[in-house]
Amino acid sequence: LLFTSYFLITAFAMLVTGFVSSRIGGRKTLLAGLALVIVFAALSGTSSSVAELVGFRAGWGLGNALFVSTALAVIVGAAAGGSAAAILLYESALGLGMACGPLLGALLGDASWRYPFFGTAALMAIGFLCIAAFLKEQPKPARKTSLLDPVKALGHGGLASVAASAFFYNYAFFTILAFTPFVLDMTPYKSGAVFFAWGLLLAVFS
Repeated sequence: LLFTSYFLITAFAMLVTGFVSSRIGGRKTLLAGLALVIVFAALSGTSSSVAELVGFRAGWGLGNALFVSTALAVIVGAAAGGSAAAILLYESALGLGMACGPLLGALLGDASWRYPFFGTAALMAIGFLCIAAFLKEQPKPARKTSLLDPVKALGHGGLASVAASAFFYNYAFFTILAFTPFVLDMTPYKSGAVFFAWGLLLAVFS
């Protein structure tokens, strides 16, 4: 449920992020997403029941959708070295984050299960301040995105095929992410080391 509530809300919320960002701008959308992540990550750390944690993770998923779906477009728009270089740096940063995140989570979680949530909130607060200080507002698109645009886009055969492939890839990846530690009876540190290696290779070969 912790994974499902988070990613279910993320998936559906991503369908409306274009609608939001085309009206308030990419910078404000990123800041709104990070603000939600900060709040709900911190609240997750204060949870007193699984039901509360599931609910807070759902709110976290909303913030994640606003940030992730907008970040690449903003990076490409703000990059001075061309879109190709910007995308490579974005993918490398994702890989490094996926490499370091599980290890840091294991370290914090060894002290208390609450600390990884508070640690996430602290890191996102740093990201929020960096965007607020250094990212300039970009011009809004001439045409505002409608709520139906994502659905209409699936009418393009190539895009629909890529979307289907991404669905199955992410389904397999997060199934492995969620269940591998239980099947292999791995400690948090060993599990973190596995995903550290995976993320590091992703960063290097992106």
